[in-house]
Amino acid sequence: MVAYIGIGASAPLPFGQIVTEILHGPGKASSANVITWDIRLPRGLLCLISGWILAGVGSSFQALLRNPLADPFIIGVSSGAGVGGAIAIAAGFAGAFFGMGMMAACFAGGLLSLALVFALSRRQGVVNVASLLLAGVATGSLLSALLSFILMLGGQDTTRILGFLLGHTSDASWSKVGVVAIATIGFVWLGRQLRALNLLALGEVSAKRMGVRADYVRNVTLAVGTAMTAAVVGCIGIVGFVGLLGPHIARSWVGVDWRRSLPVAVLIGGLLMVVSDLIAQRLLPWLTGAAGMEVNVGIVAALLGAPTLLILLRREE
Repeated sequence: MVAYIGIGASAPLPFGQIVTEILHGPGKASSANVITWDIRLPRGLLCLISGWILAGVGSSFQALLRNPLADPFIIGVSSGAGVGGAIAIAAGFAGAFFGMGMMAACFAGGLLSLALVFALSRRQGVVNVASLLLAGVATGSLLSALLSFILMLGGQDTTRILGFLLGHTSDASWSKVGVVAIATIGFVWLGRQLRALNLLALGEVSAKRMGVRADYVRNVTLAVGTAMTAAVVGCIGIVGFVGLLGPHIARSWVGVDWRRSLPVAVLIGGLLMVVSDLIAQRLLPWLTGAAGMEVNVGIVAALLGAPTLLILLRREE
């Protein structure tokens, strides 16, 4: 975070000055204070907390579905939230309801997507885990096509919708930091279910024998994860691979015990997002020499995440 605040696109700040401005607080009439408190600190915190959420939710989903490739994007939650956000932008109510229109649309889209996945995977009143993952992939593909259609009809909002779909943090603000910070309340639930997630990762039959209410834990965890993901998508758009890569790295470091791997995955997810956004700010100026140009953070996260995930998978083989 110190490096993120110091290495900005406009002007570098030495470590001592960063500490001074943070300790002084906002409101000081100096460019360094404005850069620290109004631009870089809220953007850095938005990336950090969003990475925590994406990796934490991805780790919990992988435990629930007993599949290392499960994350909010794979099971269609991110795509559903993305459709809701794109509709809010195209329909012009993204800033309605005291600026919460986008969040509400993302949450509704993510929840409807999850409900559709549940409906497709339910057999005789029971949700099949394998079918749930397959239904998520199919639903995600359908929603991606719908997103492309909305993009075609976007008109003047096409650029804004595209930026939202690729992930962006250039318009970070303290209000958005507050939204994702509130969403971290979901970690209270996830933290209380770490033992249950361990048992569910071994199978629902074994978990039920150990006293775990498997259906209840799974349904509530998926709903909580959807709400947390919707908050992130509403603030920064769709960012893939963080929820997939963070848990993989954590398991390779501390093992499969979710009491250890989930907290470590959360920390790694925050680091991945901060590093990705720092590269997103500096990549084009470094390559072209043109100041003020940025790459979407979702693009950088994919460029970093995909090769790293492939390397980890090869090592596990």
